Amino acid sequence: MTAPRFSCLIPAWNEAPRIGAVLRAVAGHPLLSEVIVIDDGSTDATAGIARDAGATVLRLPGNTGKTGALARGIAAATGSHLVLIDADLLGLRAFDITQLVAPVARGQATAALSLRGNAPGLWRLLGLDYITGERVIPRALVAGAALDRLPRFGFEVWLNRRIIAAGGPVAVVDWPGVSSPAKAAKRGGRWRGLAADAAMLGDIFATIPPQEALAQIATLRRRSLRA
Repeated sequence: MTAPRFSCLIPAWNEAPRIGAVLRAVAGHPLLSEVIVIDDGSTDATAGIARDAGATVLRLPGNTGKTGALARGIAAATGSHLVLIDADLLGLRAFDITQLVAPVARGQATAALSLRGNAPGLWRLLGLDYITGERVIPRALVAGAALDRLPRFGFEVWLNRRIIAAGGPVAVVDWPGVSSPAKAAKRGGRWRGLAADAAMLGDIFATIPPQEALAQIATLRRRSLRA
């Protein structure tokens, strides 16, 4: 049986202040066969920082949104599995990557999802963040899919459909020391942050209806194993 190979994909838009720390956790990681940063039309030094860290950089001519960036990265990836990591994480360590990849590498789970330390309280109470950006999945789940038909931020809930259809357990990996910055801090103010959150929710529910979101949460919880 051929051992799985893991390609790490990091979509990034104007993440120069944060992406260096993320890349220090993944660059040269023994479980990752390649690290690909998809620079989604950044106007800052994101691409240069990623290159200096040894990542392969794919530069998009304009900002397409997370789904468009991931579509480009998926097409370029060579591994049998994908490790999807957000570019703005704080406190990420190589150990956290190991913990996320290990259940899939060992064949214990079909996919793995992170549960960050600053995930919303409801997600922590449920023991599941169903829209987390940090995942490990078989590349076959998404290869050849028409991702250009999805909204800019509809990827995670669309991917949940694929994970659920594939069957098998889903590892939920606690990352208590990892957090993501509030959108208000990144977008330059509370109202801009709220507008960004509202746009993301709009994309989620343009992809799936609210009742399906509840069904996804229930199914993923039922299949979850703690790692």
